[in-house]
Amino acid sequence: MILFEKFGQHQPLNRQAERYAKEGVPLSLSTLADQVGACAAVLMPLFQRIEAHVLAAERLHGDDTTVPVLAKGKTDTGRLWVYVRDDKPFAGPAPPAAIFYYSRDRRGAHPIGHLATWSGVLQADAYGGYGELYAPGRQPAPVLEAGRWAHARRKFFELADVEAAAHSKARGQKPKSVYPLALEAVVRIDAIFAIEREILGLSPVERKEVRQARSKPLVAELEAWLHETRDKLTRAHDLAKAIHYMLRRWPSFVRFLDDGRVCLSNNAAERALRGIALGRKSWLFCGSDRGGQRAATLYSLIVTAKMNDVDPQVWLADVLARIAEHHAQQIDELLPWNWRSSAASARAA
Repeated sequence: MILFEKFGQHQPLNRQAERYAKEGVPLSLSTLADQVGACAAVLMPLFQRIEAHVLAAERLHGDDTTVPVLAKGKTDTGRLWVYVRDDKPFAGPAPPAAIFYYSRDRRGAHPIGHLATWSGVLQADAYGGYGELYAPGRQPAPVLEAGRWAHARRKFFELADVEAAAHSKARGQKPKSVYPLALEAVVRIDAIFAIEREILGLSPVERKEVRQARSKPLVAELEAWLHETRDKLTRAHDLAKAIHYMLRRWPSFVRFLDDGRVCLSNNAAERALRGIALGRKSWLFCGSDRGGQRAATLYSLIVTAKMNDVDPQVWLADVLARIAEHHAQQIDELLPWNWRSSAASARAA
């Protein structure tokens, strides 16, 4: 309950301690923190198995978010990184899973270290720290970048959002400029997304066939329109910047046409990070680097359980009760996608 409340329901330990005290169960904050640390250590074999499963994927979603970390009289800005394996969009049989890592900063050395032995298609933002992963001579093999169409669309949408501009004006704020050409870009990109919704869940071969027949002509028209429109604008124009963002990374944006596994968005990673974004408003900061590392371990377990439609609290309660006596060679039986509660196992026997 303590683990799920903190990492699944975003309730900090001090708030939990206050609630337990009112219910007649006095637990000090240090006791709760010790229990979190002990559980994170006990559950580490499951974290490692989830990590191995995620890094066995041929395509990953990657993203990161800030996490305040308590430092001497202040807070530093740490990072939580996530890599998600989700093969459902192309009917892959592998169960979904997410692995989190913590770092004190956002240096490119971190994702390079996380993915040191991995190669495949990475769907992530345009963060420069990934650059070394994409290098042609990189070992064991180069990572292939897949551009985020949803992210590129957002840049145009913000420049075409008439309603947001009207709201700003009504509040007495200076509204952002609205450009009809930005709206045209949104319409063109939305036509590509409409095709993607039709082929969601089909096999990679089927998705590629549809994309080659229907999406490829739309993408070619969009590329020509982007070049033509950019040539009419100054380099400093907001719309020109949005266009340049796409054209500079065009090979990564068109990769989906030749690979049915690639998605147009990075929503899988963004969904995995959503709980952290919500939690920051409640628990405010991690108490230390060690606390950040424990958080990464437990977020990996809880988010993966949710992705497999398993109740995280029920799963954690059962696993913590069994893991000490569970045979190490059969640890995979306790992974969320393989798990059967001890009561269900007893009934089956």
